[in-house]
Amino acid sequence: MPKRLLKYKNYDVHSITTVSGERKNANIATWVMPTQLGGGMLAVALYKIDYTIELVRESGLLNVNLLARDQTALIARLGRKSGRETDKFKCLPHALDERGCPYLSEAVGYAQCRVVRSVDGGDHEVFICEVLKQTVLNPDKEVLTNDFLLAKGLVRA
Repeated sequence: MPKRLLKYKNYDVHSITTVSGERKNANIATWVMPTQLGGGMLAVALYKIDYTIELVRESGLLNVNLLARDQTALIARLGRKSGRETDKFKCLPHALDERGCPYLSEAVGYAQCRVVRSVDGGDHEVFICEVLKQTVLNPDKEVLTNDFLLAKGLVRA
């Protein structure tokens, strides 16, 4: 039987980083897409049970970090452990933007975002975000994609 239509799509892999007060977190997200020509708005889908979504709801701040192929180890570190019990930033190269929101300094780059609104997306909540700034940090790195992770056996189809 052929796979479902959307399984044919190749998604870029991101880490969503956020802060609320003294608490910060990072996760893995593939469902990120521009919703305005020129990249002024993004839709970011976050899994409803993640700690990251709790902090984004509180602060309305997030950074969308476009991960590089040399960051595959972050899939397990940021995507399979909860930030409620683990400091995901311990020994993780990162910096803080002027809002105090973390970004991953070894990523291809990041988009600094402010949440404008959100909508229910089933098991995810979709945040519509204004892009405040886009920064390319490592232009020579290759973008990490879901197809690359599948080929390496790092995620399931």
